[in-house]
Amino acid sequence: MKDRVRGITARNGGRSMDRVIAELRGYLRGWKEYFRLAETPQVLSILDEWIRHRLRLVQLHQWKRGTTVYRELRARGVPDRMTRAAAAHPSPWWSTAGHRALHVALPTNYYDRMGVPRLAG
Repeated sequence: MKDRVRGITARNGGRSMDRVIAELRGYLRGWKEYFRLAETPQVLSILDEWIRHRLRLVQLHQWKRGTTVYRELRARGVPDRMTRAAAAHPSPWWSTAGHRALHVALPTNYYDRMGVPRLAG
């Protein structure tokens, strides 16, 4: 499952977030339906967190540079101090995607509104 999500959210896709989310939505709905009777809510919650983290990573890749990261985070209402810390080193992508500023700018309910299904719940 993770390999397929990595493929959908690959950096070299050259697609907008809307297209990535549309493709991911189709896959996750099918996957969720297949495993709907599984009694593993904690595992599904962990996968949900990982998918959101991966989507934040894709967004960072699309913003590319620290100046763009700073501008986009400020436009989304993230406090200046937090924004500077996140934008200062955008190159270790995975760790930056877990930064608090990205969680404030792109919260879970943002992805809910975009149509990304939750596996747990």
